[in-house]
Amino acid sequence: MRARAAATLLTLLAVTGCSSGGGAADDGSEPAPDDTLTVLAAASLTETFTTLAEEFEAEHPGVEVSLAFDSSATLAQQALEGAPADLLATADTRTIESAADALAAAPEIFATNTLVLVVPAGNPGGVTSVDDLVDGGYVACVETAPCGATWAALAADNGIDADPASLEVDVKAVLARVVADEVDAGIVYATDAVAAGDAVETIELPGAEQQVTSYPIAVLAQSSRPDLAQELADLVLGETGRQVLADAGFGVP
Repeated sequence: MRARAAATLLTLLAVTGCSSGGGAADDGSEPAPDDTLTVLAAASLTETFTTLAEEFEAEHPGVEVSLAFDSSATLAQQALEGAPADLLATADTRTIESAADALAAAPEIFATNTLVLVVPAGNPGGVTSVDDLVDGGYVACVETAPCGATWAALAADNGIDADPASLEVDVKAVLARVVADEVDAGIVYATDAVAAGDAVETIELPGAEQQVTSYPIAVLAQSSRPDLAQELADLVLGETGRQVLADAGFGVP
């Protein structure tokens, strides 16, 4: 069964129940057909969590994993508002801590990431370093998103005061504008540059290694299948998860 991606809260609310449509008892028995686990995950986890969801489905016949990718801040707010979901994975610890009241247990760190500067293939804007960033020539994330908060710190460290063309809701939106050659450059995670392949060229950001972001995951209090949700979290935290994440360019905690 293929993992499904839910893009908005409205889509998420359309899922029948938090995690179970068939009503299997949470008593260690095999899940009923059409069981669903819903995961709220940071946009930068799109490729890796899609792979891991499919792995989990293969190991748990009858279980479907529904993935909702968005800005970490948006997802944390949805969790606090009781969105029907089972797991929350964000791109920084600050954001998941803001959703502490919605967590069933303490979050665990499963990966790390750093920011890079990317330019469209062929580098039509001639950007070779952060010193080449000019007003309106690049895009970054909004500061409420982990990628934006980290960039704000790096920009301050590097004395960059050029205003971006826009502040995007999440890192995938930034990457999309660079790939479409709408701007000269964008600030994304190293893993997004890997995922984009030949569509972008990567330039290192001075001091990025000092602004490492950590990715936590936790079962949500509203999950109706917390044991099954924890099994999925364990897959992410375990050897299989680490290999998939490392292949995508993530660091390990």
